[in-house]
Amino acid sequence: MDVNLPIVDREQIAQLIPQRDPIVMVDTLWSFGQTQVVAGLTVMGNNILADAGVLQEAGLIEHMAQTVALHTGYDFFCKGLVAPVGYIGSIKEIVIYRLPRVSDKIVSTAHILQEFMGVTLVEVETTLNGEVLAKGQMKTVVAQ
Repeated sequence: MDVNLPIVDREQIAQLIPQRDPIVMVDTLWSFGQTQVVAGLTVMGNNILADAGVLQEAGLIEHMAQTVALHTGYDFFCKGLVAPVGYIGSIKEIVIYRLPRVSDKIVSTAHILQEFMGVTLVEVETTLNGEVLAKGQMKTVVAQ
């Protein structure tokens, strides 16, 4: 895969994360660095975690977690490795101010606070046109 950022092609995104439809909650990789990743999602009406025209809390949190997965997957891709399977190890202090609606284009920025032996501690903030929708901390774990 020849990659230039941003990545907006769903097939390229699918190569970077272990999730598959209908649970894919990222559709854009805006930027990548060793300690930060920025990912996006356009909320579609057929999203499995949308109801009554709104992406539900679980969908927003899953989008935040998949932003972290995209960081890990792109890092592995850059090293010539396959994206690993992982899971949310813990969620701490997630605050949701507002839920995005169908057709909204949300952006999550994850700052890597610590990464050790497959465990990544991050602060994640999700915005819509500069408005903070949600923020918090989570740990993700690469499955062994």
